[in-house]
Order: sequence, then C-alpha cells, then structure tokens
Amino acid sequence: MKTSLLFSLVALSVCLAPVVHAAGDPVAGKNKNSMCIGCHGIAGWRTAYPTVYSVPYLGGQHADYIVAALKEYKNGERSFATMRAIAASLTDQDMEDLAAYYSEGK
Repeated sequence: MKTSLLFSLVALSVCLAPVVHAAGDPVAGKNKNSMCIGCHGIAGWRTAYPTVYSVPYLGGQHADYIVAALKEYKNGERSFATMRAIAASLTDQDMEDLAAYYSEGK
C-alpha cells in the first residue's frame, strides 16, 4: 500500500511539474535568422571561402550547444572570422532566441 501511494505521488508530481523551455523565443529567433539561414539552413551545404568545408545544418541542434558556440565565437575562443563578426553583433537574448528556433528542428 505504501509503495503504491509513493508511486502515485511521484507520478502526480511529474505530471504537475512545470515544462522547461529554452530561455529563448523561437518566434523571435525565426525573425532574427536572416544572417544564419543562408548557410546553416541548408542540409549538406558547403562553402568555398576561405576554404571548402561543410557547413553544419543547425535544425534540431541542442539550444545550449548553439548558445555556447555563439558565445565562443563572440569572445574569440572559436576563430572563424565570418561567424565571429556575426556573433559579435548578437546580444545574449538574440543567441537564446536563435538557439530556441533552431533546436525545434527548423
């Protein structure tokens, strides 16, 4: 009896727990992605400058990873010049919004 009561309480608490969302707004991210979509919105895209390399498709990527990468570009820990310039223009909220948008698989 105690086990079933405990199980019921745990199940109820899980059902009533608040849903955790990314800190960003995916709708705002969609409206801010004009600098990103040309390269990161095309699966299998390659660029030829400064060298030929595959550009990662961001749709479905974890939001936390996107935010961390953008912050690393902004502070110089990652060194791709184009991304550094773009990230330098983003606020923390912009990064969160873009990450929320792309993490939804767009």
